[in-house]
Amino acid sequence: MEPAPAREARRAHRGHPRPGPLHHRAGLKKTELRPHLKQCWTIPPHANGEFAARMEDVLDIYATPFDPDRPVVCMDEKPYQLLAHARDPIPAAPGRDRKEDSEYVRCGTCSIFVWVEPLAGWRHVDAQSRRTMLDWAHQVERLLTVDYPDAGKVVLVMDNLNTHTIGSLYETFAPAKAHALAQRLEIHHTPKHGSWLNIAEIELSALTRQCLDRRIDDLDVLNHELAAWQASTNADQRQVNWHFTTSDARTKLRHLYPEY
Repeated sequence: MEPAPAREARRAHRGHPRPGPLHHRAGLKKTELRPHLKQCWTIPPHANGEFAARMEDVLDIYATPFDPDRPVVCMDEKPYQLLAHARDPIPAAPGRDRKEDSEYVRCGTCSIFVWVEPLAGWRHVDAQSRRTMLDWAHQVERLLTVDYPDAGKVVLVMDNLNTHTIGSLYETFAPAKAHALAQRLEIHHTPKHGSWLNIAEIELSALTRQCLDRRIDDLDVLNHELAAWQASTNADQRQVNWHFTTSDARTKLRHLYPEY
């Protein structure tokens, strides 16, 4: 029988490449090529001064020490679909998992607002039937008058959604009240395609895994579940210790900065 090295040498001489990891006797492995699948990423722009400026602005905010008179609060929101079971699930039993039918009933949509003060280990979550500028304005009013009534100024980090503006306060309240609320806000927007810089988005991911991993068909029930998660998380006082700094960004994310 011809030795293996000799066979490979003869194959290379005839122009046939050595079988690689994608080859399997008669062809490619079915599991290696998956043209029907894709991964979605929030890809930041390359060498963009606006992105770099907003990124460093947020990173500098995260580097400031704790100040109860000037708390740093991160905010994010996500749409949520209210779903009901089309058929009653089969309960779990010893040696048998709970079974749910893949069919479901749509019961509307809502928006979940998440507010996080990373250094204090505080969260507030609330679901509303809509996500208009009025809803955001009322959320801000609560933040300033209920959650932080004694803070001189709240430093607010969030994305630049079109409802996340001071103008929303003026669309919702009388000018004097809108102005008074605006004076107690210091807003910092994360860069476009830079949502990873928003700590509230990280908390939303944890909330989704820990609380929203099942079908909920009613807004009141959803808010009850959110309140339970909020109480448990706040009791734990899990703080967020952000380590990535502006200096790190200039070294590790150099491709995001323009050439000069």
